Amino acid sequence: MTAFGSQEMSAPLQRVLMRRPGASLRAADPAKWHYGPTFDGERAVAQYSAFAEMVEQSGAEIIWLEDDGDGLADAMFTHDPSLMSDHGAILLRMGKPLRVAETALHEKAYAERQIPILGRITGDGTVEGGDCIWLDAKTLVIGRGVRTNQEGIDQITRILAPHGVSVLAYDLPLWQGEEACLHLMSVMSPLADNLALVFAPLLPAAFYQLLKKRGIELIEAPADEFHASNGLSLNVLPTKPYEVIMVDGFPATRAAMEAAGCTVQTFEADALCIACEGGPTCLTRPVLRRAA
Repeated sequence: MTAFGSQEMSAPLQRVLMRRPGASLRAADPAKWHYGPTFDGERAVAQYSAFAEMVEQSGAEIIWLEDDGDGLADAMFTHDPSLMSDHGAILLRMGKPLRVAETALHEKAYAERQIPILGRITGDGTVEGGDCIWLDAKTLVIGRGVRTNQEGIDQITRILAPHGVSVLAYDLPLWQGEEACLHLMSVMSPLADNLALVFAPLLPAAFYQLLKKRGIELIEAPADEFHASNGLSLNVLPTKPYEVIMVDGFPATRAAMEAAGCTVQTFEADALCIACEGGPTCLTRPVLRRAA
């Protein structure tokens, strides 16, 4: 089978890069990493195991990065340090200084598996994977905000242009401030080619209009659950179209997706996702998404 390739968001997840949290997360200082009051290192590791089992049961092959005590507590959020294309990986440069070293972990994993590197973000440019959404195979949408800047967007545009990919950039609101993290994927989760879960009040207006023009059905995330979870109720991982994994505890959001035809699995994640500000999508870097 093809070992890599992903220019879509909801096709069957066949291969995925994940990092099993261990010593670095157990020893993490919540104040340093901006983790919330429900953080508990041991419980977070156990909750991650339950999530990883769901990913494995979906049929995806997991490429494991191990936590050997390098101190990179956020490195379990593998969605952010690299982006996969049909032509190879793009190594990103993180906007959160504590996370800059994570890109090297991805570069090593790709080299070990002969996955080519299409390009990398350098200099003052920053792009995080959570700000990138493939609207279709020829259109990458990027959110410009605290973690992704114009220089990074310009670089990724130049990397992808020779392959016929257009990059559209939209400004994100500051919302809860520079320390908190509002990615583009904090306000939109694609569930299928023509279906997405969104929190419209924080969506860039022009992007919202583009989604409507494209005929994508938008499920409005319940506002009370969105705010109660700091946006994590909306962070939903499709393992294939209409089959998704989400954090437990948000029944109205789950019901809205089920009403639109989705099958929803949940896992307990108060010590992991809610506390550490990253959901199921953040915990995965799709390496191969494609219909079998």
